[in-house]
Amino acid sequence: MLFVNLPVNSVDTTKAFFSGLGFTFNTMFCDEKSLCMEVNPMASVMFLERKRFADFTPKTVADAHKSSEVLMCISRESRAAVDELTQRALSLGATEAREPQEHGFMYGRSINDPDGHIWEIIWMDMAQFPGNEAAGKGEEKPA
Repeated sequence: MLFVNLPVNSVDTTKAFFSGLGFTFNTMFCDEKSLCMEVNPMASVMFLERKRFADFTPKTVADAHKSSEVLMCISRESRAAVDELTQRALSLGATEAREPQEHGFMYGRSINDPDGHIWEIIWMDMAQFPGNEAAGKGEEKPA
């Protein structure tokens, strides 16, 4: 299992933003200072209010509006789904972190969430991935 921990200014703002994107939360790990967002059955993101986050590290807590401490990347099933999720995030207050990225076998968009954390949203056609021996051998491409 993977738990990514991120500092946030407000769990209420964070919950509203990510709920609006369709994510759910594991209430067993949520309280007034923390949220546990389920990405999939094996990966979750813990959002901890900055003071609570500081309880877990002797280092200065990064301000994601000023520096990058981590890049999160989530995949979608199609290019259209990447664009749809990005547009929904922008309508909920996110900002674009950079221009869309087109790499032939991969398409991606990047947003800054309300706390400045960068989220990469990507789609990949593994049949077209460089070096993939299965490419061109009649295997069906992902939709």
